Amino acid sequence: MEQEIGKSAKPKAKKEFAQGRLIDTYAAQCEKCHKWRVIDSQEEYEDIRSKMLEDPYHCEKKQGTSCEDPADIDYDASRTWVIDKPGVPKTPKGFKRSLVLRKDYSKMDTYYITPTGKKLRSRNEIAAFVEANPEFNNAPLGDFNFTVPKVMEDTLPPDAKLGSPVGATSTATSKKTPLKQTRD
Repeated sequence: MEQEIGKSAKPKAKKEFAQGRLIDTYAAQCEKCHKWRVIDSQEEYEDIRSKMLEDPYHCEKKQGTSCEDPADIDYDASRTWVIDKPGVPKTPKGFKRSLVLRKDYSKMDTYYITPTGKKLRSRNEIAAFVEANPEFNNAPLGDFNFTVPKVMEDTLPPDAKLGSPVGATSTATSKKTPLKQTRD
């Protein structure tokens, strides 16, 4: 499926996320030609990802693009890639899904940022927030998904085991092997 690129808004949570370990690029892999296409926003990426199983991504879905055009981004070790699972639901309206790569590159953590700026780390916190804020009762609890993308070891920086992030990270998705990428 696709990956998000550098368009992430700063979260309004009390603690700022570690700079450089957020997803900065979203991309989707064409099912026909297997080229990666940069997706303009997290919202567009989530829409593509949520429908990937029923409606695979093709280059022609990006305006003015075809399989004949060069790839927008290459899967390589110039940035850390993570693979997202196709079919993960879109984030409920007003909330923001945030993925943060751990310092040791072992995995990503999923958080949801509420419209009020509060960072929620679990389904229990989401349920408590919705219960305390009835105006968000229309947000389906099943659409809050804490499934994390897989960190692609072949794209980790050489010093990743030292726990010092270097480079960029991207998130992407394809039907068979969804990916994410983020800048470090």
